[in-house]
Amino acid sequence: MYQPNRVTKAKRHGQFFTPPQVAATLVRWAIRSSTDRLLDPACGDGEFLSAHEYAVGCELDAEHAATARSRAPAALVHGGDFFAWADETQERFEAIVGNPPFIRYQGFSGDIRARALRQARKFGANLSALTSSWAPFVAGSALLLKPGGRIAFVVPAEIGHASYAVPLIEALCASFGEVVIVAVRKKIFPALAEDAWILYASGYGASCEGVRLVPVDRFETGSGLPHGGRFVTVADLRGVRGRLRRWLLPGDVLSVYETLERTSGARRLGEIASVSIGYVSGANDFFHFRPSAAKRARIDDRFLTATVRRGGSLPPGEVLTQRQVRKWISDDEPVLLLRLTSEARLPKAVRQYLDSAAGLEAREAYKCRVRDPWYCVPDVKIPDGFLSVMSGEMPHLIRNAAGCAGTNSVHVVNVKPGESFRQIQAGFDSSLTRLSCELEGHPLGGGLLKMEPREAQRLLIPGHERSADLLRAEAHLQAGIAAMRAWRGHD
Repeated sequence: MYQPNRVTKAKRHGQFFTPPQVAATLVRWAIRSSTDRLLDPACGDGEFLSAHEYAVGCELDAEHAATARSRAPAALVHGGDFFAWADETQERFEAIVGNPPFIRYQGFSGDIRARALRQARKFGANLSALTSSWAPFVAGSALLLKPGGRIAFVVPAEIGHASYAVPLIEALCASFGEVVIVAVRKKIFPALAEDAWILYASGYGASCEGVRLVPVDRFETGSGLPHGGRFVTVADLRGVRGRLRRWLLPGDVLSVYETLERTSGARRLGEIASVSIGYVSGANDFFHFRPSAAKRARIDDRFLTATVRRGGSLPPGEVLTQRQVRKWISDDEPVLLLRLTSEARLPKAVRQYLDSAAGLEAREAYKCRVRDPWYCVPDVKIPDGFLSVMSGEMPHLIRNAAGCAGTNSVHVVNVKPGESFRQIQAGFDSSLTRLSCELEGHPLGGGLLKMEPREAQRLLIPGHERSADLLRAEAHLQAGIAAMRAWRGHD
């Protein structure tokens, strides 16, 4: 299901197999009778198929399909693309279970993706081209259920925050009488950084108004579908742009936070500042110089701009100063951007560098060859400040007193007219904003929190005169921060 760092066949296919006890438990949830027919749309090594006698599987990888046939000799295993098979088959099933491959959109492409998205649309889920593969697997396979049928899937925890989870959840609620998402805090796949949850739905052909979210500390194998949890309506989910994760908060904390959203006078960061990614050079090694290399190439200082190459370069305090930049220069770090414009008259040294072997290679990089002229890096700005993209405890907001540019490894922040960056910084350090970071950002795995620009725009920032309501809510906010950090593994 999940992808490790090394490029392996398992990574390309998104295949990381489910522990036997987990697979057997999900089959038990979905099967009501020994005569039920079961489908696993991406059966891998056959773990789910081996747990039930009347089973059918699909598997793209021929080696894994052979393994599945040997492990589940009573099952029928189809080789090839599931979505192509689903387009043609007339078979229908009482139960569909599995651990669909988790391939991010960059690797989920071509005819397979086109068929997958088409199947999802038939189900009523209008998924974007940026969707990871697991979502159309869930949608497309549900079309093969008999009335009253059930699904039980291991899914990535991003179902709790990804934008494309919203149309999927809406389509599930429109097609099933019950939809349950079991949020599992401790890892189902201990060796992998990413977290996994469980999706269950029953009563295909009926509908419901929302999902039951059941947070559990660990997935108890051998047990029945857990009771309790919280019912989250589709309307409520739309109102928070699909951030199902917010309902992981203790009930009293969520109530306090939602009250503060409405009444505290806090504003969204996007109301008082803009947040965007930094520039994309298209060939970082070519466009960024170490001071020693710029000197050897005789590149004049007027064509060089100091830049923040990565979030880890930002200082631990609140301000990026010229002193820090001088240290980068002294340490001969590659922080000097070759900043050229189409109008500039280029001296001989610059032209020679552009026509060097490295330049001939760089101009063929995609981002370079589609712009004119290829050597002009677009969207280079000197922002008011920087916001870190990934963090442990929380993102850092740094004032740009050094006048640096920033690559897309950091977010660039500019305050709107009449607003104060220092006041935004003061509010950013509040417990309200810290909790807002946990709810608007999303877990990256390994305890890290990632913040996209659109997520950062939603952060709640209290005014410089903080209300008495915020002071009274401090204990609840701190409890919420601790709870959400525990959920992303940053205890």
